[in-house]
Amino acid sequence: MENQIIIPQSTLDFLQQLKDNNNKPWFEAHKQEYLIELNHIETFAEALLHELSKTDVLETRSGKKSVYRIYRDIRFSKDKTPFKTFWGGSYTRATAARRGGYYFHLEKGNSFFAGGFWGPNAADLKRIRTELDHDSESFKKILNSKAFRNTFGTLQGEQLKTKPKGFDVDHPAIDLLRFKQFLIIKRFTDDEVLSPQFLEQALETMQNMRPFFDYMSEILTTDINGASIL
Repeated sequence: MENQIIIPQSTLDFLQQLKDNNNKPWFEAHKQEYLIELNHIETFAEALLHELSKTDVLETRSGKKSVYRIYRDIRFSKDKTPFKTFWGGSYTRATAARRGGYYFHLEKGNSFFAGGFWGPNAADLKRIRTELDHDSESFKKILNSKAFRNTFGTLQGEQLKTKPKGFDVDHPAIDLLRFKQFLIIKRFTDDEVLSPQFLEQALETMQNMRPFFDYMSEILTTDINGASIL
């Protein structure tokens, strides 16, 4: 890999300090430190975007654009702390033909990369379940692949306790039909995040999401007969 970007220890340490002092006066007094650490994250995000763009088509224009603002929206939240205590960001896949998105979350003791469908709308959820009812083996093949299992373990997400309406509890794919979210997550230790190999590991994680994304993209852009709905 041509890019060798390292996230320094100070970038995670700053978040811990912010967590212990989550107020505007402290943040303003340490604004310059924040900007230095933010630059490390934006540089990492830019390098990852550059590498990921070699194998996928993305709408996200820059690493800087991918990183979320540190400021929390507290208007409708009981938690009035003003700042997030993690570095987060995402890359959006381009055009309606490419479904799914890449997300990263970096925080001391809680770093992970994720992708999938956090809140599929009713139409998308119905289409996925219809496909699984018709043929679940194609999806199971992806979930049981060596690359998927070694990277993500198992499919994650909120599930129904019983069964979705219209399906039998003894359906052979009931374990998949119960899902209301379809998420894949890879967690990293602090040592891994700070390692010189982290950029390469992050890229490999995102590339291993592609079979899952490609499957969902094909389903969600066609009808049950395979005809395009775009």
